[in-house]
Amino acid sequence: MDIDWVRSQFPVFQKDQAMVFMDNAGGSQTVRHAIEAIVKYLTEYDVQLGASYATSAAATKQLEQATLAIQTYVNAKRTEEVIVGASSTSLIRILSLCLAKGWQAGDEVIITDVDHEANRAAWVDLQQQGIVIKTWKIRPDTFELHSDDLLALMTERTQLVCFTHVSNILGTINPITEWTQLIHDHGAMACVDGVAYAPHRLIDVQAWDVDFYFFSTYKTFGPHQGVMYGKLKILDALPGFNHAFIQTTPYKFQPGNVNYELCYAMGGVVKYLCELGAGHSVAVNRADLSKAYDWIALHEATLLQKLLDYLATVPEIRIVGINNSAVNQRVATLSMVHESLASDAIVEHVDQHHIGIRFGDFYAVKLIDHLGLRDKQGVVRISLAHYNTAEEVDALIKALHEIFCGSNV
Repeated sequence: MDIDWVRSQFPVFQKDQAMVFMDNAGGSQTVRHAIEAIVKYLTEYDVQLGASYATSAAATKQLEQATLAIQTYVNAKRTEEVIVGASSTSLIRILSLCLAKGWQAGDEVIITDVDHEANRAAWVDLQQQGIVIKTWKIRPDTFELHSDDLLALMTERTQLVCFTHVSNILGTINPITEWTQLIHDHGAMACVDGVAYAPHRLIDVQAWDVDFYFFSTYKTFGPHQGVMYGKLKILDALPGFNHAFIQTTPYKFQPGNVNYELCYAMGGVVKYLCELGAGHSVAVNRADLSKAYDWIALHEATLLQKLLDYLATVPEIRIVGINNSAVNQRVATLSMVHESLASDAIVEHVDQHHIGIRFGDFYAVKLIDHLGLRDKQGVVRISLAHYNTAEEVDALIKALHEIFCGSNV
């Protein structure tokens, strides 16, 4: 992967060369194609869709092309299976309210204590109408969710199981194909949070056979919005969340319609990723997306291993999650705690070096509580992206060494 070319595609690195961005799990930098797409849409197509006049017809075609790009990106069968909204949180809230209209008191939803609150709170609130909420709990000794623990929770009343593809704290890649098959074998549906997975590995909803899958585009090098995939047969059968006369999918789940320019920008993100895979300008396609994410995985793993090698020399550091960089086991989102230093103190020291990392619970509130890390001010989280460099990791190591050991490396 040509890291110089990659960084040239992100205008921030020409504007602010001093800042190192390693809070990417909270939000990535935006690629040039996406920025230019927003400007182009607002300059050339800033009208309401669906009219017969030329500019409206052209705008409609542009949005259709962007939606096709997102369809290719997630490998959905149909564009109707792609729902775009203000955020992942809002999309899951809409989904929960629509699904709940078909459920009865005593029906069950299983959530985890690992997930971001987006994939918890919307379901917990359904207890008000008699839905039973059960929690699939992580085993603190392995930092893993175990299938046996899920099976023990499932009954004939289980309607839905909600879990994360990758924890935004642990970085572990969960075996969602296996879990989804197990869930389907017991007659339930699977709703997967892909927010922490999508920046690092290629989404493939058909291969995984998930019923619902969502991610945030502002963490995948685009603007601030969310995307949710749903199987068309399920979406078509659900009541909508839009005006009563709107009954078509996906529009019935998109009140007020999509944000046109931001949706259009996602086409630019997918275009960039295809160019990364192909090495030149190319039409949107899965093969080049796959190449791009293979390179992303390898590059990020190399950076992560460099950081892990250093942290292994600091006996007071405990990695919260898997302590390796294997591309089939984890992404480059690393959390840690120090035996005697609070997480906020570590981050505030690193801030002085113009390196952006972060501390806290990152809305994985129950996970931090379950692991007993609240008194530490949560974890220190370092989340790398494919535009980070080995030199930036070296700078981070130097800053960490100053506070851990009181000297330069």
